[in-house]
Amino acid sequence: MTRKKMSSPASAPSQRMLRVGEMIRHALAQMLTRGDIHDGVLASHVITIPEVRMSPDLKLATVFVMPLGGKDIGPVIAALEKNKKMIRTEVAREINLRFAPDLRFREDVSFEEATRIDRLIDSTKVRREGGQE
Repeated sequence: MTRKKMSSPASAPSQRMLRVGEMIRHALAQMLTRGDIHDGVLASHVITIPEVRMSPDLKLATVFVMPLGGKDIGPVIAALEKNKKMIRTEVAREINLRFAPDLRFREDVSFEEATRIDRLIDSTKVRREGGQE
């Protein structure tokens, strides 16, 4: 008897989840670049969207954002939340999905985590243990 391997909720995202997330990321980046979202806070910042993670049912998109230089993240996320309805409508129109996913905006901490790891690797203790000194 063969058994089917069942995927767990913590498993890797499907190709469809990745593809839809990337389409949403691209649509949002274009909207921000073109200045389609008329908001003073968003207009005064260059905003990076490194990743959009989709829920398995594609009804929720978690959008990770970071203003250039990492400053004013709170006001930027608040401005995105304030304009969420319009952003969601435009994203749905742009990528032509059956259902427009709900958008959640979160601070991207991957840059900070990468910096922390770089500092750990460069620390004298790690160099000493690695036989580089």
